[in-house]
Amino acid sequence: MNELLEDALKRTTLYSDGRLYAFAQLPAEAVTDATSILAELPDPFSALLIDKDEITLVLPTHAWETLAARVPGAVRERDDYRLITFDAVLPPTLIGYMARISAALAAAGVPIFPFAAFSRDHLLVPANHFDQAWATLIHDVGLREME
Repeated sequence: MNELLEDALKRTTLYSDGRLYAFAQLPAEAVTDATSILAELPDPFSALLIDKDEITLVLPTHAWETLAARVPGAVRERDDYRLITFDAVLPPTLIGYMARISAALAAAGVPIFPFAAFSRDHLLVPANHFDQAWATLIHDVGLREME
């Protein structure tokens, strides 16, 4: 048994902000627009991923219309998503944390989009799977809700 993993799971509390999020795909040349839109958002969670082929942006659904108007060619995933934050400072060398979480959610039939911040991990799950994901994390993984 990995004691560091078990300790990290015991220290983890679950947090969600109750907001709906959208995934958007932008053309690779729209990086300036993407960063500009994120800079204008007052919301506490967003994500920007740039690779050689595309830009992926996660933003609150209320910001989608602004993005679509400013970036021709932006495509939105049709489903809304909810955020789950694993509120524990995690060392970058921790092994198996997300594997344990994703295995439990996979067994429950919950699709996930994982994101790692510098010291915390986050998941986006389809909004219609949120309650099932939350219950699975509490009952099957043993995590606690933030008070």
